[in-house]
Amino acid sequence: MRFALSTSPQRTTWDWLLATWQEADTIELFESGWTFDHFYPLFGDSTESCFEGWVSLTALLAATTRLRGGVLVTGMLYRQPGLLANMACTLDHTSRGRLELGVGAGWNEEECDAYGIDLGTMNERFERFEEGMAVIDSLLTEDRTNFAGKHFTFTNAMNNPKPVQEPLPICIGGGGLQRTIPAAAKYAHHWNYGSQTMSVDDFTMRKRVFDEACAAEGRNPSDLTISTLIRLSDNTSEGLAEMVASAEAYGAAGVDLGIVSVPKHLEPPALHDIAEALSALAN
Repeated sequence: MRFALSTSPQRTTWDWLLATWQEADTIELFESGWTFDHFYPLFGDSTESCFEGWVSLTALLAATTRLRGGVLVTGMLYRQPGLLANMACTLDHTSRGRLELGVGAGWNEEECDAYGIDLGTMNERFERFEEGMAVIDSLLTEDRTNFAGKHFTFTNAMNNPKPVQEPLPICIGGGGLQRTIPAAAKYAHHWNYGSQTMSVDDFTMRKRVFDEACAAEGRNPSDLTISTLIRLSDNTSEGLAEMVASAEAYGAAGVDLGIVSVPKHLEPPALHDIAEALSALAN
């Protein structure tokens, strides 16, 4: 199993985020770091502070040299896909080829209502997501993009320079059986499992759907990375043991990349305790 870390840019300070990523950059076990794409903090008091995910990621990749990085995941409804493709190509260059492009449909009603963003019905948001993925795929690889859809129109559009990485790794996040998982099988190099009922049993059920969707696209699911968040309460012996047990269970079920959600109360040196606890599972 491989490992990464998640530092959602909410309820924290820039100094903590920066120090945590710089510490992780020195620890070989962690291959990547991830922010998120929300304007309000999730869960609990939404009036607390929250940094913007892409700007945070750009600064964190500039302040590190080895860690790969991404936004877990970018809401398609927040940025027009032409803009997002251009942002991704630029950051892939400025980070010297260390970007992971995380994308999802978007779901947060509170943010959309507050910012005047049209979330739309479930069907509309997934129509927009699927159109956006088709546009991004073309803009990342083709000289010109022409697209006429319900939500987006592109005419002879360019997006240069192309990414440093060929291909630019795309991560699609979510557990939707009918739209999200098939989209991951079609467009992604990395599927991030997440659902409101996260559990190993739930993951196992959704992985069967993912494997079937990959087969329908003529892709081998073993060629794609599968990840999930691994919860950590603290760096006590009990907290670390629970984290390891969760990672081991997900690994046995088919997860390749465990993304450890780092609690904000931990100081950056605690990452060494986390890495040491997980080292026996690393490959």
